[in-house]
Amino acid sequence: AWYPCALLYRRFFFHQPPTVIHLYHAISGLSLAAFNFGAQLYHSALCVLVQFLLLRLMGRTITMVLSSFIFQMVYLLAGYYYTATEEYDIKWTMPQCVLALKLIGLSFDYYDGGQEPSQLNAEQQKSALASVPSLLEMTGFSYFYGGFLVGPQFTLRSYQRLVAGELTDCPGHPPNSVLPALKRFSLGFVCLAVYQIFSPYYPDSYYLTDDYDAQPFWYRCVFILIWAKIILYKYVSCWVIEGVCILSGLGYNGRGQNGEHQWDACANMKVWTFETTPLFTGTISSFNINTNAWVARHVFKRLKFLGNKLLSQVTALAFLAVWHGTHSGYLLCFSMEFIIVNVERQAQALVRDSPLLTNLANSPVYPVIYVVQQFFHWLFMGYPLVPFCLFTYDKWFRVYSSVYFCGHIFFFTLYLMLPYLRKALVPTKERSEKKED
Repeated sequence: AWYPCALLYRRFFFHQPPTVIHLYHAISGLSLAAFNFGAQLYHSALCVLVQFLLLRLMGRTITMVLSSFIFQMVYLLAGYYYTATEEYDIKWTMPQCVLALKLIGLSFDYYDGGQEPSQLNAEQQKSALASVPSLLEMTGFSYFYGGFLVGPQFTLRSYQRLVAGELTDCPGHPPNSVLPALKRFSLGFVCLAVYQIFSPYYPDSYYLTDDYDAQPFWYRCVFILIWAKIILYKYVSCWVIEGVCILSGLGYNGRGQNGEHQWDACANMKVWTFETTPLFTGTISSFNINTNAWVARHVFKRLKFLGNKLLSQVTALAFLAVWHGTHSGYLLCFSMEFIIVNVERQAQALVRDSPLLTNLANSPVYPVIYVVQQFFHWLFMGYPLVPFCLFTYDKWFRVYSSVYFCGHIFFFTLYLMLPYLRKALVPTKERSEKKED
């Protein structure tokens, strides 16, 4: 239903006054939300109304930002608490978690609009709001059909540019985005087909069977690897099908270095990077891009006053874990991400600073290294995904026990070994220069 909404907007509403466009987006999004969630629609409507009142009554203050953050997160967590089961459920909390970030981000952007430009970075200046939005504008922004159910995240400034007709490659006319949108939709459809065809052969429930426990250790590990690759297509397909943002114009991103028009402003996936990178950081940076960017902009970078980058990273990942839900599996997943990312960064620095390892990485045997690296990459991408998808302690602990907590042992061992490997493989001069840096 997203695509017909975008086509109707292009055909009948592109040249209409902003009020009419806001009304169309609001009615379209509310209709889709009502179709999916019925009377539970009142949860999101209440949060939008409260956010509007906070902006109006408290103004551009830290108190307003903190009040918005606390209200939206407490409401979301209360929803998780009262509705969560031990299965993957599609209920009103699914779009609510997307909306919570959108409204919290809105409070930050409104606050930034009252600061001196010299106090803001480039991202903040771009998204800062000059005035408080109307309730109708906030409703159109919140329920915009291209991002209400599963994202992507985008700012109110981007939405305002869409309504003003600025996000187009043909000034004064709807964008020539039908073909780019169809390409993106087709790619998403392929990803969805892969998931639909193969997921029945690799279900989450198999982890909890005696048959899985009876398999040899290598088989259990390979199952995690293949399962992870397939299960992620469930999310990839949803985010790639967001070609509706391209179709409406919200995905327009100006001209690239080659002079061609770009349509990736709302891209939530870099599919080629996702498929080919042998790095954990590469997969993370190519996956759920806009949510990661939101957390970086509104949590990680705003914690600069702590004076500790590591502490900011831990806090950002803890926020992500809580934002996903109240199950212990989320916290374990993102704690493993923290460990894996930091170990990988140390390993990359070792390869970069060691002449021996640098030469090996650039040698003819690198294709073999790449295959081995990809095996470990996807095995240990699947490892933290197990608690993320199984949710509860009794389930993920059983699976981790069956593979002898190999992921924890592997990365903690690497963490302890890397300093000694650095002493052995990096010349003294390189180590001293690195220490100075």
